[in-house]
Amino acid sequence: MAVANIIDSKLRLVFETGLDEQGKPVHKSKTYSSVKQSATADQLFTVGQAVASLSNDPLVALNRSDSFEIIG
Repeated sequence: MAVANIIDSKLRLVFETGLDEQGKPVHKSKTYSSVKQSATADQLFTVGQAVASLSNDPLVALNRSDSFEIIG
């Protein structure tokens, strides 16, 4: 039976920095590596909101990305 072991977690904050020539939103992101693997969604949301409060641009998305190693 294969097993998936988490090897890395990242938190990505996406900000809207303005509009392009067609009036569509322009997004820029900031990724934080080595997020504690046991962090809950509520904890990451709280941290993301706190970090975003330091920016002049509005936060439009907050993503967690986990990488796994699959062994058999």
